[in-house]
Amino acid sequence: MAETIDRTRLITDLRYRFNYLSKFIDFNQDDITMLNKLEPIVSPNLPTIVETVYKKLYSYDITKEYFLMRHDGFENFSLDKEAGITLDSIQVDYRKDMLSVFIKHILTQNDWNDSFLEYLSRVGEIHTNRGGSASINVDYLHINALLCILENHFIDIIWNSDSLNFHDKRKALNALNKFFWIQNHFFTMQYGLSLKERQMSTVPTVNLSKCFFR
Repeated sequence: MAETIDRTRLITDLRYRFNYLSKFIDFNQDDITMLNKLEPIVSPNLPTIVETVYKKLYSYDITKEYFLMRHDGFENFSLDKEAGITLDSIQVDYRKDMLSVFIKHILTQNDWNDSFLEYLSRVGEIHTNRGGSASINVDYLHINALLCILENHFIDIIWNSDSLNFHDKRKALNALNKFFWIQNHFFTMQYGLSLKERQMSTVPTVNLSKCFFR
């Protein structure tokens, strides 16, 4: 018999939504424990990961431009170009720190309680115009690409690690993949809410009444 899922609670109850998703993809405490086991392996590589990620973000004008905007919290910041201190450098340093904190948080959290789920949800929300900063509204396309870059870095570190046997590497890659799907879901959830609030969509309506492959 199929399990009954409350559609309304999926929308209104973050814990209920997470429980459904984690059960569907078989994400459990063993996966969380595996992520914790990765912390001492990944942490020494964090500076390299963060620098590589931001080098990638700065390699395209469409992603670099987000760091050239004056974000909320930096309104009273004084520029000193002669000293090499610019708005983008200060904001990027802040964002780098936040990315490092985010990764360490994921790898050290052993209890995915309601507060932690709110944190994951908030990570998605702050990149939309719902996050309290009118100046930042990152297109989801860039978020999705960035998550892919991050996961690839993790995969390389795990695969090349001498601290894990083959069995644990497989478990680590599975746990990592599930986590990124969960975090990606929190992003899509927040971006979906943002679109609903704007009462518009840039996605064209597609007529599926005809087969595309004829």
